[in-house]
Amino acid sequence: MSTQIIPWEQLSAENLTRITEFLLLGFSNLREKQLVLFPIFLCLYLVILSGNITIVTVICLEHSLHIPMYFFLGVLSVSETCYTFVVLPKMLINLFSVLRTISFTSCAVQMFFFLGFGVTNCLLLGVMGYDRYAAICHPLRYPILMNWRVCRLFAATCGVSGFLISLVGTTLVFILPFCNSNKVEHYFCDISPVIHLACGDSYINEFVIFICGVLVLVFPLTFICISYGFIVSTILKIPSAEGKRKTFSTCASHLTVVVVHYGCASFVYLRPSRITSSKDQLVTVTYTIITPLLNPMVYSLRNKDVQIAIRKVITWGGFSHKTI
Repeated sequence: MSTQIIPWEQLSAENLTRITEFLLLGFSNLREKQLVLFPIFLCLYLVILSGNITIVTVICLEHSLHIPMYFFLGVLSVSETCYTFVVLPKMLINLFSVLRTISFTSCAVQMFFFLGFGVTNCLLLGVMGYDRYAAICHPLRYPILMNWRVCRLFAATCGVSGFLISLVGTTLVFILPFCNSNKVEHYFCDISPVIHLACGDSYINEFVIFICGVLVLVFPLTFICISYGFIVSTILKIPSAEGKRKTFSTCASHLTVVVVHYGCASFVYLRPSRITSSKDQLVTVTYTIITPLLNPMVYSLRNKDVQIAIRKVITWGGFSHKTI
């Protein structure tokens, strides 16, 4: 029997059975353990929502946090709230559902928004790295380098670029014909498990998607590493140990999120889409649940400014101060 791949343009119409819905098989092999996963994931999702909402609210209400670093943190929190909303509610429903279907159109929409917010987060982390570089290495020029016009422009550019790249990736997947199995070995419509179901030759599509992944992950991460190289060099020149500790503490939270987010995303996306791994679902859980959870936890628990602002906002004195 021949296993030669036939270009999908050469497939006759009668040989194409149009798929109208996909079956999400993520976690289905766990059987009764799914009932245990549901309350765990639900609690984590509620913590993510409450944590990000708290950070955004505190940043908006507390004027001492109206600086570029917290502006980008607020934008990142909003983006990650939307990022998790695209995936987790459907995943929670599927943990209790027997028929875990998602329509063809809904699958494309889910992939578009998931990739859009995911790419936006990657670019925002790169911008936050530049913000720390400008603040520590060029403190006198910082108000000029990171004025509010520049901050808004950076945030808008991250969002627009994220969804343009997402549009390219999603289009390259869903212009392919799907005439084989409709069983997606994942708990949401991600690129690799969906394009794996496409008929015919999709190597050009996969190559373009891979190049987009390199642009989104490798370039910002390289930029962050270079920025922190200059930051470390500047910190080492600070004479007092206390000064070094305080300066680096402003970067520790960002570095923690960067390592987890880029590490997990690189494992899944910086390889040909047709290559799948049994570990993909576990790694994907990390950057769809753990990283969004880590962000508010790290920034609120490790950052004294945020801790003080939260205490001020949740007290009557803090609210009365805002209303005067």
